[in-house]
Amino acid sequence: MANTLLSIQVIPKTPGNEDSYAYVDRAIEVIQQSGVKHEVHPLETTMEGELEELLDVVRKMHEALVAAGSPSIISQVKIAHNPGGISMDKLTEKYRP
Repeated sequence: MANTLLSIQVIPKTPGNEDSYAYVDRAIEVIQQSGVKHEVHPLETTMEGELEELLDVVRKMHEALVAAGSPSIISQVKIAHNPGGISMDKLTEKYRP
């Protein structure tokens, strides 16, 4: 079982103040390519895995956004870490039909 949930919202600065959606889409592609379990929500994406692995995904997201032309990125990150195990499904099962 995974030991960490990490939720992230990326706020990329864009060249010429263009729309940021393409940059956010690129960040989500990095998550998808990582293979970690994740859920995309309107204001953030939550990932489930090992702490070191998830932090590496965050690093790769930032690198991808810089490579795409973003001059700077702010990320808001929330981490729930439990060495005994934690999962999105377990924490939200009582709210699902």
